Amino acid sequence: MSLALRLARREMRSGLGGFRLFIACLALGVAAIAAILSFSRAVEEGLRADAREIMGGDVAISILYREATPEQMAFMREQGRFVRWIDSRAMARPTKADGKPTLVQLKAVEPAYPLYGVVELQDGGTLGDALAKRGGIWGAVVEESALRRMNMAPGDMLRIGEVAVEVRGIIAREPDRGLNAFASLGPRVMIPFDAVVESGLVQPGSLLNWEYRLSLPPGRSDRATIDALKARFPDAGWRVRGLDEAGGGIRFWLDRLTQFIGLIGLASLLVGGVGVGNAISSFLAGRLRTIATFKCLGAPERLVFTTYFLQLAALATIGVVIGLVVGAALPFVAQSLIADVLPVRARVALYAGPLATAAGFGLLVSLLFALVPLVRARGVPAATLMRGAVVEEGRLAWRDVLLIGVAALALAAFTIFTADSRRIAAYFVLGAIGAFIAFPLLARLLMMAAARVGKPKLAALRLALANLHRPGAPTPIVMLSLGLGLTVLVATALIEGNLREQITKRIPNDAPAFFFVDIQSSQMADFEKAIAAIPGAGPLDKVPSLRGRIVKIGGKPVSEIAVPSDARWAVEGDRGVTYSATPPEGSRIVAGEWWPADYRGPQLISFDENLARQFGIGLGDTITVNVLGRDIEAKIASLRRIEWTTLAINFVFVYSPGTLDKAPHTFLATVKSTPEAEEAIFKAITDKFPNVTVVRIRDAIETAASVLGNIGLASRVIGFLSILAGVLVLAGAMLATQRRRVHEAVVMKVLGATRSRIAGIFAWEFAALGLATAIAALGVGTLGAYLVVRRLMNLDWTFLPTVAIAVALGAMALTLAFGLVGTLAALRQRPLALLRNE
Repeated sequence: MSLALRLARREMRSGLGGFRLFIACLALGVAAIAAILSFSRAVEEGLRADAREIMGGDVAISILYREATPEQMAFMREQGRFVRWIDSRAMARPTKADGKPTLVQLKAVEPAYPLYGVVELQDGGTLGDALAKRGGIWGAVVEESALRRMNMAPGDMLRIGEVAVEVRGIIAREPDRGLNAFASLGPRVMIPFDAVVESGLVQPGSLLNWEYRLSLPPGRSDRATIDALKARFPDAGWRVRGLDEAGGGIRFWLDRLTQFIGLIGLASLLVGGVGVGNAISSFLAGRLRTIATFKCLGAPERLVFTTYFLQLAALATIGVVIGLVVGAALPFVAQSLIADVLPVRARVALYAGPLATAAGFGLLVSLLFALVPLVRARGVPAATLMRGAVVEEGRLAWRDVLLIGVAALALAAFTIFTADSRRIAAYFVLGAIGAFIAFPLLARLLMMAAARVGKPKLAALRLALANLHRPGAPTPIVMLSLGLGLTVLVATALIEGNLREQITKRIPNDAPAFFFVDIQSSQMADFEKAIAAIPGAGPLDKVPSLRGRIVKIGGKPVSEIAVPSDARWAVEGDRGVTYSATPPEGSRIVAGEWWPADYRGPQLISFDENLARQFGIGLGDTITVNVLGRDIEAKIASLRRIEWTTLAINFVFVYSPGTLDKAPHTFLATVKSTPEAEEAIFKAITDKFPNVTVVRIRDAIETAASVLGNIGLASRVIGFLSILAGVLVLAGAMLATQRRRVHEAVVMKVLGATRSRIAGIFAWEFAALGLATAIAALGVGTLGAYLVVRRLMNLDWTFLPTVAIAVALGAMALTLAFGLVGTLAALRQRPLALLRNE
C-alpha cells in the first residue's frame, strides 16, 4: 500500500488536468441531493420546533360537518385550556356598491384563540381588539389578497351570511394556517365565533369543519389525553392528533415532494456517474504507456489497480466535498427567496444526516463507475499497452463482474434504505437498472442497423454510418451519457404534464360553471326560480346532501379493520351521503345493477369500486353508516367507477330511496351557463341567498394549477440539473474518444480528404447518433413516466408530443454541437506530429 500511495501521489503532482469534468459531474449530483435533503430536514425541524403553534394546541380534535356534543366539550375542558373554532368556505359580500363578492376561507374563533403563538396584524394591533364588538358591530381581519379581490380597504363593511362585520386589520401571519394556505380556494377571513352563530351559516347539515384544541397542564402528555378521549367516546367519529402529528398534511406532501425531487437529483448523480466513468476512461487512455511501464518493470496487477484507485478516491473526495459545500449553502439561499411562501418556518442549519447521505451517494456512485475502467486497465497485457493504437475492450473476468455487482448492490441498497418510501425507491432502482441495460442494447441495435443499411451514394453519409458501428465506436458511450439525462427530463416533463392535464385539459367542455353548497330545503324552490330567470343559465342539477360516518364494514366495526392508508380518509369523520332513484351522471356501473326507479324494499347502496377494493368488500356485502345518529345498514347492490373529472355531482355513498327521504338535509347543485351569464348568476345567488357558498369552477382550477405550477417549477429545476449533468457527461464522452477521432482525421487528411469533407462526415455521424439517442430516451422516459402516472399515481395517461419534438431537437443539437467542437480540435492536429509516434 505504501508503494501504491507514493506512486499515486507522484502522478497527482501534475494537477487536476483531465479531471475537471470528473469533479464537476460528481459535485453537481452531490450538491443536488445535499440541498434537497438538507432543506427537507430544515422544514422537518421547523415542524418539530413549532409543533404547538402549527397544530394550535397540544391535542387537536377535528369533526367534519357537526359540532361536538355538550358532554364531549365538557370532557375536553376538564383536560386543560380549551378553544374551538369553525373553518369553512363561505361567501363574503362587501356592502359598498363597487365591492365584489368573493369565496373566502372563513375562520370563526373564540376569544381564547390562539392557545399558542400570535396572529400578527400588519398594523401591529391584537386579534382580540380587532374582532371585538363595537357599537353593535363585530370586527374581522382578512388576508391582503381578500381586500384586492373584493375591492375593499380597512374600515369597510363586509357581510358573512346574515351578519355584517367591519374589516379592522390585515393578517400578516396566522400561526396554524399550515398547508391550508395552499389548499384553500379563497383568502382567509377571520371573525368572532359569536358572529358566525349570528350569520345563519350554522345549520344542520352545513359543510362546516369544527375544530377543538387543548393546551395541557405540565406533566400531562398528549398521548394520555388522546387515549382518554378515545376511551370515553369510542364512537365519536372525530379525528384526534397529538404533537407528533402536527403538520401532518405538510409532512405528507413534503415527504412525497422530497422523494420525487430527491430521486431526480439521484438520477442526475447517476448521469454524472457515467461522466465519472468516461473521465476515468479518458484519463487511463492517456496513461497507457505509464501503466505499460509499470507492468514491464514487474508491477503486479494489484499495484496498478491500487495506484490508480487511490488517485481516483482522492479526486472523488474532492468532488464530494465541493458538492457538500454547495449543497449545504443552497438551503440558506432558498430560505431567503421562498420563506414567505412556505407554510412553516424552516430551521435552516448544517445537518449531518442529509450531508452524510449525499456523501454516501457520491462515493458509491464514484466507486461503481470507476471500477469498470480500472479493472479493464488492470487486465490488459503490457505488450498490448505498448502499442500506439487504441486498445480494444475485452470481456471482464468473473471476479471483476462480481466486484462491480457488489458495488451496484451496495448503491441500490443505500438508495432503498435511506428513502422514506422504500417501494418508490425500489421502483427507481429497477428503472435505473433497466435504463443502464436498455441504452447499451439500443446502441448495439443502432450499430447493427448502421452495418446493414447498405452503402448510400453520399460518401460522407456512408463513412458516417461506418463510424457508428466500427470497432471502438463512441455510439454506446454517447447514447448512455446523453440518453440518461434526456430520459430524466422526458419522464419529469411528462409526469408534470399529465398532472396538469388532469387539472386543466381534462375538464370537459360541458362542465358546470358553478357549484352551489348548503342550499337549505326551504330555499330550493326559490333557488331554482332565480337560476331559471337568468338568460344563458343552463339546467340546474341538484342532489340532496346528508352527512354520514362509516361505523361497520362487512359487519365488522371499523376499529377492528386494517384500513389501507390511502383509504383512511373515508373512515375518519363524516362523509357525503345522498339517495337517488337513478345513477349519478359521471359514473359507470362496473358490477351489479341499479335498483328500479320505484324501488321501496330493504336498504341498498351503490358504492365506489376503488374504495370497495381497498376495503375488501364487494356485491352483497353490507356497510353500516351512521346518519344523524342512526346506524343504517345497507347491502351493496352495485359498484360504480366514478369519473370525478366530469365535475358532475357524485358521492361515494348513494342509497336507494326510502330511508333517507324524510331526513333533514341540504342540497348541492351545479349549473352550466354561457360565459356571458356567469356574472349574472354569481350576483343573483350571492345577493338573494347569503348562506349559499358559490364555487366558480374556473377559479378552483386556476388555484389547483397554481399549486401544481410551484411544485412543477421545483421538479423542472432539478430535472434540468440532469441535463446539465448530461452535457458534462457528453463532453467527457467526446474527450474519451478524442484520441480515436484525431487518429481518424489524420488518416483521412493523409488520404486527401479536405477539412470540410471530414467535418461533414462527423456531422452526419453525430446527427444520426443524436437522433437515435433522442428516440431511445423518448421511449425509455415515456415508459417510466407512464408507469409512474398509471401505477403509482393511478391517473389517466396522455402522451404529449411537443415534449417528444423538443427532446429530439435538443438531443440532436447537443450531440452535433459537442461532436463538431471535438472534430474542429481534431482537424487542427498536424498529421506529421501523430505519424512520428506510429
